[in-house]
Amino acid sequence: MSLRPLLACWSVLLIPLLAKGEEAPIEVPYKLTGTKHVMVRVKLNGKGPFNFILDTGAPALIMTEAVAQKAGVKVEKGWAKLKLDVEGGVTLPEAKGLAIDMFQLKGMNALGVAGVELHGVIGYNVLARYRIQYDFTQDKLVWTPLKFEPPEIQRIGGKGDGGQGGLELLGNMMKYLAPLMGMKPNFAVSPRGFVGLELEEKKDVVTVKSVLKDSPADKAGIQVGDVIDHAKANSVERIEDVLNAASKLNEGDKLFLRIKRNGERKDLTIELGKGL
Repeated sequence: MSLRPLLACWSVLLIPLLAKGEEAPIEVPYKLTGTKHVMVRVKLNGKGPFNFILDTGAPALIMTEAVAQKAGVKVEKGWAKLKLDVEGGVTLPEAKGLAIDMFQLKGMNALGVAGVELHGVIGYNVLARYRIQYDFTQDKLVWTPLKFEPPEIQRIGGKGDGGQGGLELLGNMMKYLAPLMGMKPNFAVSPRGFVGLELEEKKDVVTVKSVLKDSPADKAGIQVGDVIDHAKANSVERIEDVLNAASKLNEGDKLFLRIKRNGERKDLTIELGKGL
């Protein structure tokens, strides 16, 4: 018996099933930089390889001006059309990108925090064309081409506006003006307060289902089976009533609860611990 028909059957079985109209996925090698950015290697107009990071927050493909010059990219008013090849087999014959020296990349390269020299960013106008599967236990990303054409992106500002819509100038200005204007950065986030109890709701009655040992609720004297009658000054009929009362409380804040236990009402105060 010839093995050719049998091998043909195996070949059919090994071909992954694709959705109707969907192209075959492409495996793209990547590396996590020292800053945990996802970095891939690319060629621009056949020149390279260059190190680019994936960033959905960037509106477009962005390359440094030096890389654009090295790749022989023709730039007009900051924009360029070029052939983009991503290692693994992703190819865009007419990708559109910006040639600009991003201050973020300049800073990262100056400090060496990424562990490698970065030459640009792959942004939305390229990434939106693919469904990308991230699995950091593997050494490759899976890019599946989509039949989607991202909308045209218009750059704000021009070549003489500080390079990036004036962002560098604006950033430096605000750095010095903010303290004078009484403004503070909003980076600090207070941790949510932690109570340490689980509630259940039955027929407009909210009861304590469980209490975490040594939690703020446990230390306040809350017990399993307690009926929550009031949270702060509001009556409680649903679990959401308790959650709303505690939602804006931080570590160290106090939550007043009136409970019913064995037919008696009792007032308890929980001093919230440190949560997430």
